[in-house]
Amino acid sequence: MKKFTLIGIICLLSIGVACAQTGTQISADSIAYQLQRKKINSMLDARKLRFGQYSQSLNEHTGIFGLQTKSDIRRSNDILMDIVKTDDNIYKELKILLEYRAFQQRQIQNHSKEAEDINLGFMNTINKLRQQNIALKKNIEHKETWRGIYIIVIVLMLASILFLLNKKSKVKV
Repeated sequence: MKKFTLIGIICLLSIGVACAQTGTQISADSIAYQLQRKKINSMLDARKLRFGQYSQSLNEHTGIFGLQTKSDIRRSNDILMDIVKTDDNIYKELKILLEYRAFQQRQIQNHSKEAEDINLGFMNTINKLRQQNIALKKNIEHKETWRGIYIIVIVLMLASILFLLNKKSKVKV
């Protein structure tokens, strides 16, 4: 019984340590994920502002008779190029964000598989210990049965010896 208690305490302590380590790692990963999301959101806000500037630059006509000049068109194109660069950066950051998510999902799956494997190992160990306990109990019962038989045989032998000695002493007298 003491062995089972000791094994149980060791198992609980090891599970507690493992959970503490993975909890720290999971929180660090989720913080990185949240920071990445904030970064993408700020980039989207910057893109929104640049697009507003682009729309405004399209409406600017500084040329003669209210026409657009080359500089107006270049300014609009520069803003548009900035928007495209921002979009490219957003795609890169989204890819990183999706990789974080995929990594977290793989990590959770690995953790659940490890926990399942540990639980199966514990169950197998418990079953082995139960079988050993049953075998030991049968062995003890078997030994006790033989011990009882030995005691009965010894008592019968002593009784027969005493009976024979008593019979011999009566025959001599």
